[in-house]
Amino acid sequence: VAEWVHARIRRELGFGDKEPDNIRDILAQRYQGSRYSFGYPACPNIQDQYKQLELLGANRINLYMDESEQLYPEQSTTAIITYHPVAKYFSA
Repeated sequence: VAEWVHARIRRELGFGDKEPDNIRDILAQRYQGSRYSFGYPACPNIQDQYKQLELLGANRINLYMDESEQLYPEQSTTAIITYHPVAKYFSA
């Protein structure tokens, strides 16, 4: 779902003509920009997600993270999405 939402955001921002047309190119990140989520190699400190939720005012939509660092409601996800032409996923 996260990849689908990211593709939709790219299309809405006008990058749709640069979208890969097959799953192999999508998985190889052959599109403009990148999506980073806490708890993965590029952003390993999941506790930083508390800061992101606070900055975004996530409590307005009842999105929160509990003491076990689980997002609620279940199936929720967050990310930092960038659109710089050379932004790519990396390991910290």
